[in-house]
This record gives sequence, C-alpha cells and structure tokens, in this order.
Amino acid sequence: MINIVLLEPEIPQNCGNIGRTCVATGSALHLIHPMGFSISAKEVKRAGLDYWSHLNVTEYENLEDFFSRNPQAQENAWLATTKAPHSYQEVAYQDDCYIFFGKESAGLPEDFRIANYHRCVRLPMHPEYRSLNLSNAVAVFTYEALRQTGFQGLKGTGEMAE
Repeated sequence: MINIVLLEPEIPQNCGNIGRTCVATGSALHLIHPMGFSISAKEVKRAGLDYWSHLNVTEYENLEDFFSRNPQAQENAWLATTKAPHSYQEVAYQDDCYIFFGKESAGLPEDFRIANYHRCVRLPMHPEYRSLNLSNAVAVFTYEALRQTGFQGLKGTGEMAE
C-alpha cells in the first residue's frame, strides 16, 4: 500500500480528488492539521463522490503526532517538493512508503525539507511555472510508486481485454 500524506491541505476539492485517487489505487490518506477545511465539507465529499466512504483516511493533530503514530514512516518517506534536487522517478519506492505533500500555497515547511534533504523529489516541469495542481501531483507520484511496486492488487486490464 502507498501512503499519501497531506500536510496542512487548504483546498477541499483537492482533498476530495486525492481521496478518490487513494480509493482507486488502494492507497491510504493521512491528513495533518491544521487544514483549511473540514473533511465533512460538501466540497470534499463532492470531489470524492461516492468513493469517500471507502477511503482509508486518518487525521493527525500535527506532524509530531503523525510520526509518533507512524514511526516507520521516518525511514520510508519521500517528500514531494518543487525545490528538490532529484526527479521523482530517480528513486526506488517501496511498498508501504509514505509520500508527503505540503499545503497548496506554500508546500512543505523548509525545516522539514532540510532535515530530509536526501528524500526530497520533484516532478520535472518548465522552470517558469511554479507547480502542478496538488491532486495532479499526487496522482503522478502515486502511480509511479505503484508501477515500481508492481500494481499489487489492482486490476491490470479493462473490459476490452481479450
């Protein structure tokens, strides 16, 4: 299972879309407060559609609470940031890895990035653009991690397969 960690997310529609991606991929979603919305907000539920009730989601008071409840994440974490020295496909994701994403307006905190410099990865993009939409970035990272770990438990063919 891939673990998606949103640190202080601000936009409910992004969270709903990310929740839907997590359900479709069998990934877990970890939400770290403070958040710019309540997960009961209609915008979150609307974006997640009828998938939300199937979501494996856990909320945390702050980053310290997250690591105290998930100490194994320290050694199997990747930090998605536009400031990273390496591209997301240059690293080896493992089953049960944790991929961290920061809030939409500011990304991950600088001290967290510096403390985990060797675990910071980015999506390649034109230098004049700041970033991708958070839910799109989560989808790219999630599917790369799943590709590297063999898409375990996911249906590999569609209705048109013979």
